[in-house]
Amino acid sequence: MYKFKLQHSIALGLCLAVVSCKAPETATRETPSNPVPESFNVTNVSKDTTSIASIPWKTFFKDQNLVNLIDLALKNNQELMITLQEIEIAKNDIRVKKGLLLPTAGIRAGAGVEKVGRYTSQGAGDASTEIKPGKEMPDPLGDFAIAAYANWEVDIWKKLRNSKKAAVTRYLSTVEGKNFVVTSLIAEIANSYYELLALDSQLDIVKQNIELQSNALEIVKVQKQAARATELAVQKFQAEVLTSKSLEFDIRQQIKETENKINFLVGQYPQEIKRERTDFLSLMPAAVSSGIPSQLLANRPDVKQVEMELTASKLDVKVARAEFYPSLDIKAAVGVNAFNPSYLFTFPESILYSLAGDIVAPLINRNAIKAEFKNANARQLQALYNYDKTVLNAYIEVSNHLSKIENLEKSYDLKSQQVEALNRSIDVSNDLFKSARVDYFEVLMTQRDALESKLELIETKKDQLSATVNVYKDLGGGWR
Repeated sequence: MYKFKLQHSIALGLCLAVVSCKAPETATRETPSNPVPESFNVTNVSKDTTSIASIPWKTFFKDQNLVNLIDLALKNNQELMITLQEIEIAKNDIRVKKGLLLPTAGIRAGAGVEKVGRYTSQGAGDASTEIKPGKEMPDPLGDFAIAAYANWEVDIWKKLRNSKKAAVTRYLSTVEGKNFVVTSLIAEIANSYYELLALDSQLDIVKQNIELQSNALEIVKVQKQAARATELAVQKFQAEVLTSKSLEFDIRQQIKETENKINFLVGQYPQEIKRERTDFLSLMPAAVSSGIPSQLLANRPDVKQVEMELTASKLDVKVARAEFYPSLDIKAAVGVNAFNPSYLFTFPESILYSLAGDIVAPLINRNAIKAEFKNANARQLQALYNYDKTVLNAYIEVSNHLSKIENLEKSYDLKSQQVEALNRSIDVSNDLFKSARVDYFEVLMTQRDALESKLELIETKKDQLSATVNVYKDLGGGWR
């Protein structure tokens, strides 16, 4: 009879295993949709594999004040600190997944009492039992036990190992995420620093322009007294001086806000940002070598991050697929057990041990498992599309900024010539105005055009420096 039941149990287990082993197919692409082009499609860009992304940021930036700010930000920036904690969380998740691969073991001690009814099956059978001659079984019956136990799920289908690999891959993904935060933080500080230098230069130019306009205003007042100018000219020059003074305070406010932006990035309360008061227009952008587009896959942290996430999502699909297969659990225990504490360590009568193996196959809840499998498959497709998008975005960012550097260089040369011409026109207009050969309106317009062109020239220089910084970031530089 026992043999018959065992045979049927084995047969039933095998049937369940066969039924449960049928899993849906994975519907996904294994490779990105479009290969990366061989070049960035920008004129005057070499196809040499040399890339500025390999240059450490302390070497790339020459301004020591800027280097000090970046160094401080890497120690204090709150966003970076939050990202570092995400790495710790991912690292702990690896420990959790690793622990699932190992047997669960522990020690259990317990005590209890049980009163069995006389007319129950257990009570009827135990009523006449004697532990010693002339002594009946205690009633109520005690239960005292001390035992060591273990439980182990045998990883037949690599479900637990793939789960651990996915956790390790996500940990590596968070590391790349931290690297991307670092390179973005460095670029943001550098751009804000150059913006601060540009505002300082614009403030100096506005002050010089106010002085020039004030001198012109005094000349107009003298001419009015000599009946060579009107009150209208005096008021026009006065209004121009007031406009420039108003612009000065606008720039001062922008300087304060830019300083506080940098203070926030470096994790400190508002204070003056140390910088050199040099000729901003004399600053030269670093030489740019872009390498080839395929290097973005190895250099850009955000690309490597989504690549790791794609790998982890593929492992998640394998884990979800393994849920369709039977699982094998092995349970074991060894210890001592007695109804009276005085018998607890009476050997071998009090010794207990057990060893059992269970094969569990999903049957009724397969729809829920199918749903989770489909979700894992959809998340894998999402990760693949996200990878495609990130690579495409990286390529476009580099292409845009390389083109911007080229066009800004041409624009800067033309605006420099414009500023030189307008500077000469100011001297000419002032001489002609003194000799009454031009009216005040032409002098005002000349000064206004010269001021605007100087401010635009500084803005273009700032854009040049920022474009170089952005290309450095876009190519994957700054995190090393």
